[in-house]
Amino acid sequence: MNKTPFYITTAISYVNGVPHLGHAYEIILTDVMARFKRLDNHDVYFLTGTDEHGEKVAKTAEKNGVTPKEFADKNAATFIKMTETLNISNDDFIRTTQPHHHLAAQAMWEKLHANGDIYLGKYEGWYSVREEAYFTEDELITVPETKERITPNGTEAVWVEEESYFFKLSKYTDILLKFYENNPDFIQPSTRRNEIISFVKQGLKDLSISRHKDRLSWGIPVPNDENHVMYVWLDALTNYLTGIGFPDEASETYKKYWPANYHVIGKDITRFHAIYWPAFLLAAQIETPKTIWAHGFINVHGQKMSKSIGNVLSPDGLVETYGLDQIRYFLMREIPHGQDGNFGHEQAINRINADLANGLGNLAQRTLSMIYKNCDQQIPDHGDFTESDKALLDNVYTLMLKNVRIVMNDFKVHRALEEIWRVVGDANAYIDEQAPWALRKQNPERMKTVLYVLSDVIRCLAIIIQPVVPQSAQSMLDQLKISADERDFAMISSDYAMKPGTDIDKPQGVFPRLTVEEAAA
Repeated sequence: MNKTPFYITTAISYVNGVPHLGHAYEIILTDVMARFKRLDNHDVYFLTGTDEHGEKVAKTAEKNGVTPKEFADKNAATFIKMTETLNISNDDFIRTTQPHHHLAAQAMWEKLHANGDIYLGKYEGWYSVREEAYFTEDELITVPETKERITPNGTEAVWVEEESYFFKLSKYTDILLKFYENNPDFIQPSTRRNEIISFVKQGLKDLSISRHKDRLSWGIPVPNDENHVMYVWLDALTNYLTGIGFPDEASETYKKYWPANYHVIGKDITRFHAIYWPAFLLAAQIETPKTIWAHGFINVHGQKMSKSIGNVLSPDGLVETYGLDQIRYFLMREIPHGQDGNFGHEQAINRINADLANGLGNLAQRTLSMIYKNCDQQIPDHGDFTESDKALLDNVYTLMLKNVRIVMNDFKVHRALEEIWRVVGDANAYIDEQAPWALRKQNPERMKTVLYVLSDVIRCLAIIIQPVVPQSAQSMLDQLKISADERDFAMISSDYAMKPGTDIDKPQGVFPRLTVEEAAA
């Protein structure tokens, strides 16, 4: 069966710091979608990486007494390690310091230049080194005490005057507005789309896209001008093309996967992705990505993460405290579609225990334990199904995946998990209602049918939760002796139901209960 190509990316992480909860959320969110599409008959390419150039990196490296490359190498390694810690299934990890990316970024520059959209001029204006972004006078806030100018995000803006190459962004104001109108799904969710359209309607100004080497040398050289390096955002955004073979537009990978289905980003960088990126691509006569999907931020106990407050959470610490699949599940279940979310220890413990330990974990443990003890350590045969049996099985075979696909197509992962756990709840209600422990003496043949039904429900649940809790789902499927080639979504069907007589090993619990005290420690 032919598989549909599907290309998804995270934003590349800036190496000025090390990974924290926000990075973990974005990469897990993207990984869940990539895994979901692989299991649903798609040929997936998943790219993540690090953004390593720019003034902020150069200045921080200098403060630390190392070269920018040494600084970037050290911090990039922590992001690579994060992909391993969080069990991320990315196909490539791109670093913008890699030689093939330099070639791609310079090729993009030359396309813009060939289209007549780059010119040499002088930049005068406000610039935030921390955000690597320009701001107009009316976007800034003046601090009364110091007269310092700060951005809406609270970072310092400084006045800059220098020779610079410019991209004719103003030329694309009406072109972009028409593009948004013709492509209503390009910016998601709709709140971000509305913000971008409102901003563009005010009129766009030409964009400075280079830095003179007298001020900054840490960057990709501008083609045919050794005195300038490229603006970090033109460099960084091009990574999405580099990762699939650009500038070789004839390569099989490029032809198969571009345009990207999703760029998954934080809401704070929507402007760069939803304005600059499509403008660059239109100028380069390259097809635009299908969707820019901007997620919200995560507060910790109701407060923004801050080193001064001491509430910055690391991926390593999260996994050590809660467990890998447990933290993946919590973040996907608790953070609403495109909105800001909150992380709290008690909140995490309660959700993990209620849904994983008491919900799915308990369902699997008590079902498989009864089969192991009462059915000769084998999946039992079954008699005729009752209406209750058929209702639960039909729900699992027909409605569950259909409903999950609908919400996943809108990137509503939390809603997908609600749908799945609705079935978990139905299955737990079924086992309580049927009481196979009582049937053991009263009607052992009926007990076997009930346990058979539950074993196949657990099989289907384990298949569909693989994108979110891959290790735990694998463990459940291993316990059911489901082969590796019978674990994709096409197998959620009566055609692939459990085979009576299949030997099983002594069941092991998959989701241990956690306590608030353990988490606090």
